[in-house]
Amino acid sequence: MDQPVTGERFCLYDGPELDAVLAGMARQIAARYADRRSVVLVGILRRGLPLAQRLQVHLKALGVPDWPCYPLQLKRYSDDLRLLHPETALTENPEIAALDLANTTLLLVDDVLYQGHSLLRACAWLASIGAREIRPVVLVDRQVHRQPVQADVVGLSLQVASGDVIECHVPPYEAQWGIELLRPAR
Repeated sequence: MDQPVTGERFCLYDGPELDAVLAGMARQIAARYADRRSVVLVGILRRGLPLAQRLQVHLKALGVPDWPCYPLQLKRYSDDLRLLHPETALTENPEIAALDLANTTLLLVDDVLYQGHSLLRACAWLASIGAREIRPVVLVDRQVHRQPVQADVVGLSLQVASGDVIECHVPPYEAQWGIELLRPAR
């Protein structure tokens, strides 16, 4: 993860604490969607995909069928919240487009719901190719949405100062599983 040179870091959640959060999210998902005929996980790259795969493990432990998982590439911000793409850049995934989207529940997984641009763009694209039911799932909701989106399943709601950065450390992109708050030097 690209990290600013100066600032304070605080560990908010370590690996075992986050495993418990994911287990709780899996219980919510199983209670709401396990009876659906067709469910797939769509992990927003980068960290949403390995989070979706971790959720799969917890769901299997609950006896939920092995739902497939597909990647969806979106880019807007860098890890330190610098704007990279004024218009959220989405790379279409033909595997998702080939699904029976009218009869499939899509669980759209991401690490942090910040302003909502990425989730809105992903939902708009999925709806444009025929998805009728899209359920956002996020590990962290910062509660500062600027777009009309919300997550159906939220692991943690964290209200932090606007200049602070929530960093989700998700293997394989980082060595240790955890969440840190970065308070850049001002």
